[in-house]
Amino acid sequence: MPLDFVVSSAGGANGGLNALLRFSPDGRAQGDFGAKAGITDPRGLHVSGDRRHLYVNSSDRVVMLGADGIAVASIATHELDLGGANLGPDGQYYATSRSTRTLVAFTAELTRQVSSLPPSSVSFPRGFAFAADGRLFFSSGVAPSGQGDNTIALFSASMELTQRRFVEDSELSPLDLTIAPNGNIVVSSEFPFGAPDARATIREYESTTGQLLRVLDAGPTFHRPRGLRFAADGRLFCVGEDEVVAFDFERGTSLGPVVRLPRLNGQAIEFFPTVPN
Repeated sequence: MPLDFVVSSAGGANGGLNALLRFSPDGRAQGDFGAKAGITDPRGLHVSGDRRHLYVNSSDRVVMLGADGIAVASIATHELDLGGANLGPDGQYYATSRSTRTLVAFTAELTRQVSSLPPSSVSFPRGFAFAADGRLFFSSGVAPSGQGDNTIALFSASMELTQRRFVEDSELSPLDLTIAPNGNIVVSSEFPFGAPDARATIREYESTTGQLLRVLDAGPTFHRPRGLRFAADGRLFCVGEDEVVAFDFERGTSLGPVVRLPRLNGQAIEFFPTVPN
């Protein structure tokens, strides 16, 4: 059965709607999700391992929501400045910490922070994902200050740095990263980052060599690409400034906007069996 999807819209200085927004499978707006959970400036999203809860990186904490949008657990994150999110092979909840330039991890129940990569593991953390064999691909982009290195770092299954520059691509400026059904690395990119004429693309890399395989173009109206997520049917979704765009990933073609919403300022997207709240 097709699932609703939830999009995090940044707030504050980023000028977004400062909310979690729920949409039907065909892109019809269904209102705020988790409006009573006190979430502010939401960023990374990820469904729990049992698919019954949704993790949300709020401004100062991680919140776990039920399908009704009610918070069932949370943990303070102090000044970690969390961005993207994913589940690890160990079942723990991982998130990027932009202030410490690394990954941090929490127990699945959000009872405590349990582990992390060392500080300054990358120049500026963007998206990350774990391959089926446990390897960690951690994209390193450009900070708002303009500093960064625009590559993907590779870590072993034991979380040891293997290659600091796994990908060499002069037109890559990564914002999010996921693993495709075929095992390849897929990255949303805005290059040059923050430039008025920046090009938004989806870039696919071979997971053993880092070779660029193809570039997917969402069209001229798509800007500031951020969160990526594959649907159960294999379609790839990406959130951006005012749109959520879908791709036929197998064919490498854009299916156009599923959602058009001014000031969306989307940060992440997740498919989740929500119910009205």
